[in-house]
Amino acid sequence: MGETAQPSVTRLPFPPVTRSHILHCSYHSWHPKYRSTTPKARLIPLTDPFLAYLRSDGIVVPPDEDDPNIEFSSTDTDSGIFSSTSTPTASDSDSDTEPDNDPSTQWPELHQKIKSTIAELGGNVVPKLNWSAPKDATFMNATNSMECQSANDIYCLLKSSDFVTHDLEQVFDDCAPISPQPNDEDTIPYHLILRKTIPALVPSLEFRCFVRSRSLLCMCQRDLNYYTFLPDLVPTLRPLIQRFFHDKLKQTFEDENFVFDVYIPPPHQRVWLIDINPWAPRTDPLIFSWLEILEMPGPPAASGSSQASNGIMNGDSHHRDGTKGEESDEDDGKDIFTPEFRLVNRDDPEAYAFNTPRYSAHKMPKDVVDASGGGEAGLREFMGRWREIMRERERDDGADGSR
Repeated sequence: MGETAQPSVTRLPFPPVTRSHILHCSYHSWHPKYRSTTPKARLIPLTDPFLAYLRSDGIVVPPDEDDPNIEFSSTDTDSGIFSSTSTPTASDSDSDTEPDNDPSTQWPELHQKIKSTIAELGGNVVPKLNWSAPKDATFMNATNSMECQSANDIYCLLKSSDFVTHDLEQVFDDCAPISPQPNDEDTIPYHLILRKTIPALVPSLEFRCFVRSRSLLCMCQRDLNYYTFLPDLVPTLRPLIQRFFHDKLKQTFEDENFVFDVYIPPPHQRVWLIDINPWAPRTDPLIFSWLEILEMPGPPAASGSSQASNGIMNGDSHHRDGTKGEESDEDDGKDIFTPEFRLVNRDDPEAYAFNTPRYSAHKMPKDVVDASGGGEAGLREFMGRWREIMRERERDDGADGSR
């Protein structure tokens, strides 16, 4: 007899994603509770005029004498980035693009608050909104990173980021419908989060952890490159993360399913909470797949508060990182569940991820990137060619319309 055909999975078996779960994962919601475990950060409530500025087209930044990048912005009107002091040159008189007035006049207190907070945090910060950081817009920053030294650096990153746009426009997409449908602008208290830059951050020591039914199910590295030293650290890192989860998150976070990110810098004695993410398809499972996580066996039902039932052990058991599997507690006859700690192996396709820049799908067209390699002159030449192409199209459209 032939084998019974297995039904194909056409939709990931996620539980319904609720608006309340998304809001619980907002930085402003969970940070006050876990502030002592997070890197130093300041939260700045955003006003309606500033949110309108973020949603508006184009990148117009305020004049700022303290901004190290203002000299380029105020003279290069072809770049698409203007300060309010920019004025069109004679060669640009035929352009329809005019720099706007100082946008910060609509939110002067907020502008000053952002500047003073940057100074308070040492002059170097990393920005994000409630859920997302503008990782896809680092090409806009002179350092090609998210580190910002001025308010205008922050504005350029936020306004150039698809991730930030998702926070502003689509954060409740794919949530279970509710009736009556609320106005998102009235229900979301948007904040700008400025985090003090972590000196000498080691990306290889950032990890993503998956929690299902209040059990730490699995974890993996966030930086998708192969590191020879990481497998030897797993026996140290896993129990640290397990203990952190058990003591800080297990019974205190509002939802039973969520994803959290941690950083464990040398000498690997303290766990820093970096972010809490929704248990939803929008959250990147990295080395795992969501189907794999959703169908992964979890710990057996256990009563009491023993360390075994909470999955805390000495961390000797790895999985894909190349050593042992599960162990059992012979004293009480119960299985000790060990969350899988998955790493990128030497022969994995992920080990060569450095060959393809992350978030490249969100960046500028290749022609623009190539032109930027020639500096300001290359960008001006590219814009000149582009304008000529647009004029030709307008002439062709006019000729077609007159027929």
